[in-house]
Amino acid sequence: MPAHVLYVAPFYSANILQCLDALTSLPDVRIGLITHESEATLPERYRGRVVGHYQVRDCLDAEQLVSAGKAFQAGWGRVDRLIGFLEQMQTPLAVARDKLGIPGMTEAIARNFREKNRMKAKLREAGLPVARQALIGSAEEARAFVREVGYPVVLKPPAGLGSRATVRATDDESLASALAELFVTPSNPAQAEEFVRGEEHTFETITIDGRPVWHSSSYYLPGPLQVLENPWIQYCVLLPREQLQPHAQTFRALNVRALQALGVGTALTHMEWFLRPDGSMVISEVAARPPGVHLMPMMGLCHGVDMWQKWAELMVFDRFEAPPRQFAAGTAFFRGQGPGQVVRAVEGLAEAQEQAGPWVVDRKLPQVGQPRASGYEGEGYAIVKGETTEEVVTALRALVKSVRVVLG
Repeated sequence: MPAHVLYVAPFYSANILQCLDALTSLPDVRIGLITHESEATLPERYRGRVVGHYQVRDCLDAEQLVSAGKAFQAGWGRVDRLIGFLEQMQTPLAVARDKLGIPGMTEAIARNFREKNRMKAKLREAGLPVARQALIGSAEEARAFVREVGYPVVLKPPAGLGSRATVRATDDESLASALAELFVTPSNPAQAEEFVRGEEHTFETITIDGRPVWHSSSYYLPGPLQVLENPWIQYCVLLPREQLQPHAQTFRALNVRALQALGVGTALTHMEWFLRPDGSMVISEVAARPPGVHLMPMMGLCHGVDMWQKWAELMVFDRFEAPPRQFAAGTAFFRGQGPGQVVRAVEGLAEAQEQAGPWVVDRKLPQVGQPRASGYEGEGYAIVKGETTEEVVTALRALVKSVRVVLG
């Protein structure tokens, strides 16, 4: 009997369609689509592979997801899974599952991951190392928090996405600017945290019914907040050949305890954490969805698998298998420099090709005339793969030193 799966795809972006490719390639699966798009806009390659379609106005509205789910339940007799990988959708998806009686992450668990203040409280109650934090709704509450922890502090939305809209305050003037930028009020509070200094890493974990079955850890070079604050920085993400290097192996126990404290069931989770200069470790935050910054294709390259397909199998069938890691991988992000809003020149490509070309396996190069990117990932990227971590580090260093994207 085939599994009946509803996939929530607000728009047909590359990542969303890549995930849909993975789902439609699974055997014994019947796929229905919940989307903002009309049925006529479904790409031709999915005709006959997607067997149900329901258009909604807002995929972040749980009640609209419930209405769609009820329509599929009436037509199909049952729905076994309701899934989507975008972080903003995790809570409405969970609310809809609860109301429809569909197995998967519940609303209570989803809120543990999406609401950062609640997340940190759960982790602290479990005795885990996290930065001191507070939910602030006014300037006075922000100043009181600074009196407790000192400068610098970090402010972010309580249900933020990665490092977007994250601001560091180093004195009273920058604190006032941060409060204004985030428009902090009692009805629109911000998450305030003490600033943690150290190497920033990720830790990806696959759990099945709460049991960890697979781990991976990567480096941010440099950390996301430094990248956000310095638009000229060319940065990288590194996935070592060693699946868990010694520092990550040590952190593994904290990761497992944190996921247990948050109540994770079956999921691929993406945790960010710090390794301080003194060797101590601090959990930053964790999301119950696949990681960004090209970590999915990088993990796939290292293990010789399609990681999106593996995620689809995990979410539909509660199973995951991957061969041992055989390679290292990394991504170099090319970010425009200068005050302009359009790419005027891309320099150093020939030098980059000479020094790093043999390791490049995928790329999207900046093009003259394209507009300045709105996100911190920049105007282009190159993904590299090597047999050793050292090879990949050398290739990444060559790429970020050679390529220069000039804005004007």
